[in-house]
Amino acid sequence: MARVRTVRSLGVVGLVLAAAVSAGCSGSGSGSSSPSTASSGPVSSSSTPTAAGASPAPTESNPPGDIPDNQAYVAFQPSGGGFTVKVPEGWARTGKGGTTVFTDKLNRVEIATASAPSAPTVASVDSKVVSQLRGQVPKFSGAKVSQVNRHAGSAVLLTYQGDSAADPVTGKVVRDAFERYAFYRQGHEVDLTLSGPVNADNVDPWRIVTDSFAWK
Repeated sequence: MARVRTVRSLGVVGLVLAAAVSAGCSGSGSGSSSPSTASSGPVSSSSTPTAAGASPAPTESNPPGDIPDNQAYVAFQPSGGGFTVKVPEGWARTGKGGTTVFTDKLNRVEIATASAPSAPTVASVDSKVVSQLRGQVPKFSGAKVSQVNRHAGSAVLLTYQGDSAADPVTGKVVRDAFERYAFYRQGHEVDLTLSGPVNADNVDPWRIVTDSFAWK
């Protein structure tokens, strides 16, 4: 009887060991699948679509010196009368003698009046005005003179480039493009000079200003 019990005990122990080995093998199998799940990693935020299923639109920005399309304009008339011209509303205004200047950031409108015995011509502007500006405007270059028509009539246009004055705070110098229109009537000349950074697209704003010029 003692021997039978011993044999049975050994059988039970064997069954327990077999069960333990089976459980260990089963655990090892499930553990081998977990690395494949972890290897997928987190989803990159850049690949996550927006609510509309597309990436957000980039923020718009204008190049430095571009005058906004929604810029408003107001009529300017000097104290002595004689003419009117539209200038951008809200720009800072300064004046000295027969010259009035409107500025905003990198852009500038200068209106100068003077008495003149005769109307300016392409030849007179090319020979006199260009030489004067060459000595006044830093790194003056690219002068071109032509006859153009505006609503007020014929005008002599001088285009050129030059360096701006250094910013008093940053010391930065900007390369500017200039358009100088010379209007004339009955001994009175008005020189309208528009300027801004070379890369700015102010064709339409400058056209609004120059086309608005009218004699009174």
